[in-house]
Amino acid sequence: MTASSRFLAWLVFPLCALSSFNLLADTVEGAPQALHLLDYISADYPQTVAAGKVVDDSEYREQLEFTRALQGLIADMPAKPEKVALEQGIEALHAAIKSKQDGADVARQARQLGAQLAVAYEVSQAPIITPDPTRGAPLYAQNCSVCHGDSGAGDGPAGLGMTPAPANLRDAARLDHLSLYAIYNTLGQGVEGTDMPAFADQLDDRQRWDLATYIAGFSADAAVATSEKTYNIADLARQTPAEVQAAEGAQAAATFRAQRAQPPQVKRGPAQLLDYTAATLDKSLAAYRAGEHDQAYDLSVAAYLEGFELVESSLDNVDANVRKDTEKSLMAYRQSLQDGLPVEQAEQRLDAAKAKLKESAGLLGSDGLSWSLSYISGLLILLREGLEAILVLAAILAFLRNTGQQSAVRSVNVGWGLALLAGLGTWALAAYVIDVSGSQRELLEGATALFASVMVLWLGVWMHDRRHAAAWQDYIKSSLVGGGGRFGFAILAFFSVYRELFEVILFYETLWLQAGPAGHDAVLAGGATALVLLVGLAWVILRGSAKLPLTLFFSINAALLCALSVVFAGHGVKALQEAGIFGTRPVAFFEFDWLGIHADAYSLTAQAVAILAIVVLYGRSWVAEKKRVAA
Repeated sequence: MTASSRFLAWLVFPLCALSSFNLLADTVEGAPQALHLLDYISADYPQTVAAGKVVDDSEYREQLEFTRALQGLIADMPAKPEKVALEQGIEALHAAIKSKQDGADVARQARQLGAQLAVAYEVSQAPIITPDPTRGAPLYAQNCSVCHGDSGAGDGPAGLGMTPAPANLRDAARLDHLSLYAIYNTLGQGVEGTDMPAFADQLDDRQRWDLATYIAGFSADAAVATSEKTYNIADLARQTPAEVQAAEGAQAAATFRAQRAQPPQVKRGPAQLLDYTAATLDKSLAAYRAGEHDQAYDLSVAAYLEGFELVESSLDNVDANVRKDTEKSLMAYRQSLQDGLPVEQAEQRLDAAKAKLKESAGLLGSDGLSWSLSYISGLLILLREGLEAILVLAAILAFLRNTGQQSAVRSVNVGWGLALLAGLGTWALAAYVIDVSGSQRELLEGATALFASVMVLWLGVWMHDRRHAAAWQDYIKSSLVGGGGRFGFAILAFFSVYRELFEVILFYETLWLQAGPAGHDAVLAGGATALVLLVGLAWVILRGSAKLPLTLFFSINAALLCALSVVFAGHGVKALQEAGIFGTRPVAFFEFDWLGIHADAYSLTAQAVAILAIVVLYGRSWVAEKKRVAA
């Protein structure tokens, strides 16, 4: 077998069928493997036989073996009205290969059988969310370039000496006979008998589609494409450039290649993201039913983080109660998997979650967001995420300026300035260099929130201890002038801003796609309004604090920071729950998202611990103050 032939080969064995997981909830086991073999035959048979003569004997024998394997796969599938015709079609395909018929005819037969099989056994060959090659680029750099090379030519450093060698992904003649689905299918299942691994466990469906479009770009030339026709995503996924060229000509094929490498983002609204959530939850239940409990849980986490979470901000602005109810139902289904409940109970919770998703989709609509909703979303995203950071920064800066510590002010400014650069840098890395999953994003947010909770609690108690002039002057002489205090302030400023910034960028990126070109001005206007409000709030705090007595100012700042510590504790635990680090335990309690109060035992416990720490530390401070006064 040639190196390029290995790209779509040897996926017919039962073990491979059991270990791979790219099936939809109702997809029959073996159907994707059969489709994979049919794709392989349609792509490689034309180079195996020419003018009725065998060009590559070993390759030709493998073609015959694959048709026999196909016969076994089809025979094992459940009975359906279409099954007899499929069996007859496979027999005819085997006979055509055995009689060394023309390559184009055999390829056409294989493709037609694949289409019939996909319809009969409900194999989805199109992505739910329009793939994005810019998301695929870092995935390729992480997972593929070491073998296939940066340019896809099969010349990566790890590929040297491999037998067979890594496939040349720039081979236009071969890629023209592969559909986008065929590339996606190979990424999920790997290639038996080679060093090409299966990525179904490392990359979810959306990531594999993104990566497939990026790979398709190696054989596309956008410069020769025309914009006379726009292909829909289903055609881009199922058809091959060779089929388009045979039906519509070379120019149409060039356009098709360019569009499947960069699918038109015509429907990137809330409906697609919610459809992705529903479909991924179906896969999760299928895995749970098959006994793959860890995989089922991971899929339920991905369904939330890569779908529903990205429309939460927009949904909040339409009906916050629906958003909360939908989120709770998704978490309840996830918890049923973690608790190992019977399949029937998990299915009931899934049905409830999907009903809520349908309600959410109805509120948001299937197309881009309206101008007013785009504006409100742009306003509230930045206002909500930036409010906590502004409160912390303004309190610190007011405190330092009121006490005449300009050198420490500069340290704080350096801290939040570095946070801006770090946040933008993290986003750039996630967008163009490495792939940061939703779970990793929430893990980062949760960890920084909990760290910030500890830091602001420390600062609040620290300010309370120095609320009297004498205590403050003693501290000035002993510590702040030495630089230790300035460093602590800078660190707190850094984490207060950094923990919010990456999340803000992510939500704005998603909102930009949901709003569509008509709503971009509204998103920018909303963000600008929020920025003005946040700057105004900081100015009010700085100006107002200058008129307060030092003792009162210290006390107010200390109380504010301790309250924020409790808020951050709630936010941090919730983010870790969304990342799937631990489960949820709903309780009867009121909710207030802006204060980090969630009706969950774990989140409330974390906030109770923060409150207890405040009581203990303030109690210690009170005792120390009584002793000082008595002395």
